[in-house]
Amino acid sequence: MSQSPQQPPPPEIVFATSVADGDTSTSIVLDLPEGEQISTGRIAVETYPDVVYATRDLGAGRSLELAVDLLVPQTDEAKPLVLFLSGGGFVVSPKEAALERRRYVAEAGYVVASARYRTIMDGATYADGVADVKSAIRFLRAHAARYGIDPARVAVWGESAGGYLAAMTGASNGVDRFETPDNPDHSSDVQAVVDQFGPSDLLNLAADFDEAARRAHAAPGTPAAAYVFGPSPDGRGRALADDPAAVALADPATYVRSGTPPFLLFHGSRDTMISPSQTLLLHTALRAHGVESTRYVLTGAGHGDLGFLGDEKTGLPWNTQQTMGLIVDFLNARL
Repeated sequence: MSQSPQQPPPPEIVFATSVADGDTSTSIVLDLPEGEQISTGRIAVETYPDVVYATRDLGAGRSLELAVDLLVPQTDEAKPLVLFLSGGGFVVSPKEAALERRRYVAEAGYVVASARYRTIMDGATYADGVADVKSAIRFLRAHAARYGIDPARVAVWGESAGGYLAAMTGASNGVDRFETPDNPDHSSDVQAVVDQFGPSDLLNLAADFDEAARRAHAAPGTPAAAYVFGPSPDGRGRALADDPAAVALADPATYVRSGTPPFLLFHGSRDTMISPSQTLLLHTALRAHGVESTRYVLTGAGHGDLGFLGDEKTGLPWNTQQTMGLIVDFLNARL
């Protein structure tokens, strides 16, 4: 498989030292889930690793193969598809992440595919990332018979940066800007979206945080800014405030309309990486357009996918039967 071009070290990820209390009047507030963690192994699941769904030209004669890992429960009927998108701060997109959570959903009766998408380390922008997600959906619909997928029932589910791309994908159903030519005879539309602690309005990513964190997020060259504007020739990068109109085009709320599919949103009240108000802004925009949106706030929970930084404890509230049961119940009802 071709590799990405040599890149500089990934940028430092900023964490806040304080988080302001947020408005939960339109959300469902849960005590910090401390119940039993999920377990798997009850149902046979076949794995299909590293299935290439698209190849991207990186320039200078280089290309990048993008792949999905599939989990297919061994049942006879065609099953709904759930495409999972990992977090990684717009810097990495490890499709191997959250295996236990993905398998839990697969054992509930879903084909679960986890996709690698392009990030700033590939010289990509958010538009490239959304295009990759839509390409993966079209590829899986094109190969539905091979993997036992019902192509009429597709959801996208993401955590953190993956939650953002899930929201962008669902909100932009039918938007030509994010489509690519591969598998053009198949739709990239989804029927449901699960967004766990993803950003939305990147200009206000740190709105709930302490002053030092707000300054750091407002600086030039942050991962979020790089994912909006792309690579910077001078190496310094731009600040999000340099072009609010461009940032607005990167906000899923910009694309919400009455036909947008149902959303399930989650955030931890003590998230120090992405302001909890980010999912609230999207939740409010969805409801303003008459779109079904349910938002859960987990009291005391932090950012839930820091396993890629070696912090597994933050994931525990998100790995409980209670939290994961809400996701499965939503998928069962919508798909």
